[in-house]
Amino acid sequence: MIRPPGFRGVAFTTAGEGDASSTSRDKISAQLGIQAQWATVNQVHGTAISIATAPGDLGDGDGIATRTVGLPIAAFTADCFGVVLEAQDSVGVVHAGWRGTAAGIVSTALRGFLFLGDPVRRAAIGPGIQACCFEVGDEVAEPFGEFVATTSWGAQSVDLQSAIGSQIGGIELWKSDACTRCGEGFFSHRGTGTDARMAAVGWLP
Repeated sequence: MIRPPGFRGVAFTTAGEGDASSTSRDKISAQLGIQAQWATVNQVHGTAISIATAPGDLGDGDGIATRTVGLPIAAFTADCFGVVLEAQDSVGVVHAGWRGTAAGIVSTALRGFLFLGDPVRRAAIGPGIQACCFEVGDEVAEPFGEFVATTSWGAQSVDLQSAIGSQIGGIELWKSDACTRCGEGFFSHRGTGTDARMAAVGWLP
C-alpha cells in the first residue's frame, strides 16, 4: 500500500493487497479504516467525470468527485495511472490511460472542481507504466509532442506520467516513480495480460 505523505485520504494499492476491483476490497478497506462500499465507474478511457453521493457503480466514465464525507471513490489500474485530487471540501479520482490523457481528462477534472467553487489544492499520481517500458506506435505518440521518449530497449515511448503532470500545472504534486511493468509488486496488463487491478482511492475523512 502506498500512502502519499501530507494527504488526508489517499491510497494507492499494490499487487500485495490483491485484486482491488473484485476480491480484495474488504481487506483494503479494513487496512485503510474506510467503509467497504466504494463509488466506482465503468472505465472507458474517456473524459467523463461523475459526482458520487453514495457508493455503487456510476456508469461509464473515467473520473469521480465527491463532497460526501467518508465515501471512498476509486479508479482501477494495471499500467494506466491513477490520479487523486484533493480540494478543501471535496476529493476526486481519475483513471488516466494514454487515450484519456491525450484527451485532457485531468484538465477536465480540474476545471470541474473550479466550477464547483472548490479548487484542487494538491494532487497525487500513483504507479503506472513509465517511459522505460511504454512502447508505442506513431498513432499513440503523435498527440504527446514533447513527452515522446525512448524505452530502455531503444523503442519509441511516451512519458505518460509527465504528460499527466503537465495537466496538473502548478498545484502541489506528489508522484510515484514506480513502473508497473518492470517494477516489483504491481499488476501489469502489458507485462502479463492480467485482469487483476490495483486501486487509486480517495476519501474525505
